[in-house]
Amino acid sequence: MELIDVDDVDVVDMVDIVENIRIPRQIHIRRNLFNIYSNVEFFRRFRLEKGTALYLLEKIEHRLEYFHNRNNSISPMNQLLLTLRAYASAGHFVAVGDFVHADKSTVCKIVSKVSRLIASIAREFIYMPRNEVEIASAQNKFYDIAGFPRVIGAIDGCHIKIQSQGGADAEIYRNRKGYFSVNVQAVTSADLLFQDIVARWPGSTHDTTIFRNSRLMHRFNNGDFGNSILLGDSGYMNLSYLFTPFLNVQNDGERNYNRSHVQSRVKVENLFGVWKRRFPIIAYGCRMKLENVLCVTVATAVLHNLARLRGEPEPPIENLIMEHELQQAIRDGDIPLAAEENDLGYDYRRHLVDIYFSRL
Repeated sequence: MELIDVDDVDVVDMVDIVENIRIPRQIHIRRNLFNIYSNVEFFRRFRLEKGTALYLLEKIEHRLEYFHNRNNSISPMNQLLLTLRAYASAGHFVAVGDFVHADKSTVCKIVSKVSRLIASIAREFIYMPRNEVEIASAQNKFYDIAGFPRVIGAIDGCHIKIQSQGGADAEIYRNRKGYFSVNVQAVTSADLLFQDIVARWPGSTHDTTIFRNSRLMHRFNNGDFGNSILLGDSGYMNLSYLFTPFLNVQNDGERNYNRSHVQSRVKVENLFGVWKRRFPIIAYGCRMKLENVLCVTVATAVLHNLARLRGEPEPPIENLIMEHELQQAIRDGDIPLAAEENDLGYDYRRHLVDIYFSRL
């Protein structure tokens, strides 16, 4: 073969040569992510056991299937597992795409789609007690914790970090710690299950404002839960069905009340901790469009409940995630409100203290 000196080749000829070179079409071989991992490896990577993943897929698979395979499309199972991997790996979509040989844009589209589908079945897994039997059961479980009567849930807000959404309203998402977030209201059961979740308010919104505008408050006002009560921190207003702690304790009854209140209400903080450790994307923040962030938030709450209802253990910390960094990210989402005594429900709280806590 005759060698050609590059200096002797006309520039135009070189351009023609380059333009005529066709990049071969790349068809990636899709791995079966469900089968290639052992049960332990699967649980570590996807935060759910195989049986739970199959159970979940049955509910959404019909809306994930492609009608053709012209581009070697990603299977419904791999779409689900890719999404779970995104939840488990602090939302780094480039690294997640390596799992199925997909680029970042494809991963983002799949995570958005699957998250919407999981969030759409939220009412099947997230609900307040629905009848007298469930109400009585919820009250008994909370009473067993620290002797606080009639409690069916503990309520609090949790901040999920987001990117600045831009535009004229961007700053309303900046919270008191200075970063952009969504303030998520949640109610937990004594078993650390989400009973209610509201994920749509900007980070600057006060917890009380969210509750005042929630369907949950309307249901309590309507008497849907009988004489049941919620426990909230001092950032909430004290109502006939939402009890907050005493700020200035005057006697043993109030001291007993506060002790029982704290031991019972801590369940909602425990819920947030378990939720964020299972799905680090909630702790570290979600770098997606706002509407997708809200879907991811609700979807991970659904998955948390599903995992607990099926008796799954808490998964170990990811190898690529430093435990102290994760714990700090969890704490960053806890933004305590300034304590404020609110007398709207003072008589109800005083009556409860006199009946249950002054005689201890």
